[in-house]
Amino acid sequence: MSDQYDSTRVGFRDGLVALAEKRDDIVFVSTDSLKVVKGEPFAARWPERVIEVGIAEQNGVALAAGLASAGLRPYLCTYAGFLTMRACEQMRTFVGYPKANVRFVGVNAGLFGGNREGVSHQFIEDIGILRAIPGFTILCPADGGQTKQAVLASADIEGPVYIRIGSGREERVFPEGTPFEIGKIRVMRSYGDDVALFCHGFVTNRVLAAAEELRRSGVGATVVEVATIKPLDAAGIAEVLGRCRCAVTVEDHNVIGGLGSAISEVIAEGEGGAAGARLVRLGLQDCYGESGFPDELLDAYGMSVADIAAAAARARAGRP
Repeated sequence: MSDQYDSTRVGFRDGLVALAEKRDDIVFVSTDSLKVVKGEPFAARWPERVIEVGIAEQNGVALAAGLASAGLRPYLCTYAGFLTMRACEQMRTFVGYPKANVRFVGVNAGLFGGNREGVSHQFIEDIGILRAIPGFTILCPADGGQTKQAVLASADIEGPVYIRIGSGREERVFPEGTPFEIGKIRVMRSYGDDVALFCHGFVTNRVLAAAEELRRSGVGATVVEVATIKPLDAAGIAEVLGRCRCAVTVEDHNVIGGLGSAISEVIAEGEGGAAGARLVRLGLQDCYGESGFPDELLDAYGMSVADIAAAAARARAGRP
């Protein structure tokens, strides 16, 4: 694994600063989370644009909805599960239903994010929850630079946006300044059409390494980043599936409700020749995580480079 780290938390902060330098409508809503995302530089420059509500996520979401109704662009950043579970009703009813322009940024997503605190701070359900709420845009950037770009790209989206980030210990994936295109898949490697490897977020470097391992063994993989989970680029995914006919999804999330479920839906609906493609889903197999170092946890829960390569072999052989 690389020793180059590119914090998603700092990426969020830097993106917000860049927006605030150009726009007067950018506001940060903190639920005792300003220091979590190293937001002190933002607060020092624009103290009037920081609203602190304390450890009160439901109130924070309601407040952000009110700010959006007054024409502002609030960004509320805190732990992913404290948003999507503790304040789920408020996100749905006060933000989703009226299509309010609130941007939520969920920290500590997945096993990789919650290594220090264990299951209470590992959030593997957040994507599944929000996929079921109409109108949400869901973005899963892979590293800090992409988080910054996702924040910049999110500013003018109409309706609520959720950006999923991690612990601040993510490996760098993309060169600095690489654009983040909302609503489109990105083909990262194209070694052949033997198998498609779909991924997003903090496991992306592992999937790239698995594609290299497969290439050395004579298997040509196409690596596809699906950084926008909603709205899903079903046409782009179907085109890849139509060529490869088998696929593996890799996600630091429960396999129920996340990327694996989304790809399964594309296959089931048969768009663009995807019908009948074989799929193996890697991720949390409907179980909880535990405390540990991030890379060790991903290995323990079946997302090592070797696991991804083995899953590709199973997909090609038509085995689950």
